[in-house]
Order: sequence, then structure tokens, then C-alpha cells
Amino acid sequence: MIFAQVMLIGLLLDVAMGWPSALFRRLSHPVVWIGALISALEVRLNKGGARWRLATGTLTVALVLLVSVLPAVLVTLVLGKGWAALLVLGVLAWPLIAVRSMYDHVAAVRDPLAAGDLRGARHALSMIVGRDPSTLDGAGISRAALESLAENTSDGIVAPLVWGVVAGLPGIVAYKAINTMDSMIGHRNDRYEHFGKAAARLDDLVNLVPARLTSLIFALASGVLRRSFQVVFQDAARHRSPNAGWPEAALAGGLGVRLSGPRIYGDRVAQEPWVNEGAADPEARDISRGLALYVRAMFLCGAVLVGLAIL
Repeated sequence: MIFAQVMLIGLLLDVAMGWPSALFRRLSHPVVWIGALISALEVRLNKGGARWRLATGTLTVALVLLVSVLPAVLVTLVLGKGWAALLVLGVLAWPLIAVRSMYDHVAAVRDPLAAGDLRGARHALSMIVGRDPSTLDGAGISRAALESLAENTSDGIVAPLVWGVVAGLPGIVAYKAINTMDSMIGHRNDRYEHFGKAAARLDDLVNLVPARLTSLIFALASGVLRRSFQVVFQDAARHRSPNAGWPEAALAGGLGVRLSGPRIYGDRVAQEPWVNEGAADPEARDISRGLALYVRAMFLCGAVLVGLAIL
């Protein structure tokens, strides 16, 4: 399990330092580099009819994966084996694991909300969700923050670690490229419905196992395993996403609050089903409880990596 050792090094570096602003100013971030490539290809290729856009979107997925993963494969081959190689690969995996930034972004929503500053909480929330939070009340802000915590724990931490353990640096790079493509072009609207379809479907596929694994981790970390699993079995499959409902339901059950539900997108109201319907709406203190559960879940992830690394 050499790859588990690499992921453990990356995880520990992220927990200790996050991605320092000084490094960001000098080097930016690998996801930003991937995003720039996606944007450049999208501007040039997202044209024409539906069938053409589907073809060029699929080509974009292939090109982004090739450009992103090939350097990771070459670096891995050049470094070879040994502790020095493990350390370098762990450092390279470090920016692709978002444990610390996830906590910080959600805490940035909780703090102004707890102080009664809805405007500040909405602004902080806009940094981590794609929809407009300007109409959300305190309960809506709390739900959105916890939903983001659940989904991004799967997408930003568990899934990268899973694919990193499976395929090393190329695996974690490939996953981040796929997930970034989905977040940028995998939308169901006039512009991306066809061009982003391949990216969205591939993202659904690579998140199937990590999303369900995240629900298990949340349930174990919650201390109320039965209640958490009950909500998962009841509501996960009813969610609008084939994957996001699993960690979201486990977190909702673990905290004893309801999530998801009707929401506003632009000028329309989407009648999404509730997750853990009948439970209370969350408040700022429930975001704190969610973050505490998240910390315990990250300790479980670390423990699993240690076990695999020892093997």
C-alpha cells in the first residue's frame, strides 16, 4: 500500500498547513491551472449543434485528463521507489486534499451567523455554494453550509484519497480534473447541457464509491450509527444527485436536522425533497456540531490511511 503512504503524507501536510496564501500568490493552485485549461477549451469548442457539442465536450474531457495526468505519471516513473520518492509524491498530492480549507470555509459561515450577521454569513456561504444565497434566512444558510460540508467532504477529501490510494498521484490528479470539469461545465442549462454531459456522467461514476464511503464515515463518526443509517436508507436515493444524497443524509441523521428541501435557482423554485424530513431546521450551533463531526470523520480517514500504510 505504497500509495496509501503518499496520501497520508499529503493529508498530514494539509491538516498542518492547508494551502498557504504565500504559495497561492506565487504558484496559484493546481485546480486553478486545470480550470484555466478547461475554460480555454470550452471557449473554443463549445459551439454548434447538440451532437457536435456532445462530441467536443467528450474531446475536452479526454484532453484535460491527458494534459493533467501525463505529467503525474511521468513524475511517478522518474522518482521510482524509496522514502524520498514517497515524500515528494506526498508533497505533490498535498494541494489536492482540502481538509483544512473545508473546515475554514464552513466555519466562516457559522461565525457571522452566530453573531446575527446574516449579510456576512450569506457572503461567506457564496464562497462554497453555486446558488445565490441572498434570499436565505438563518435556517437556509445553516442547511446550505451543512449540505456543502457533506458533499465537499466526499468530493474534496474522501474521493481524492480513495483514487490516490488506488492509483497514486495520477489517480488523485485524474479525480481532481474530472471533478473540476464537472463543477465548471457539468451543468444542465442551455450552454452546458450537451457540452458538459460527458464530464457530468464521468464525475457521477468516479464518485459512486467515495460518496457511499463518506456516508459510512459520517455515520461512524456521529455516535448515532443506527439513526444516521436510517436516514441514509430512507432518503439518499431520493436526492437530486446520485451521489451527494449519501453523505448529506448521513450527516442529517447524525445531527438530527433536516437538509435539502425546496430551493430557489434564479427565478424558479426547485421542489427538492427533504432529507430527514420531520427533523428540526439547523441553526448556527448545528454547524458547529457538524464541524465537530467532520473533525472526527477526518480522524477516521487518517486512521484508515495509517492502517493501509502499515500494510
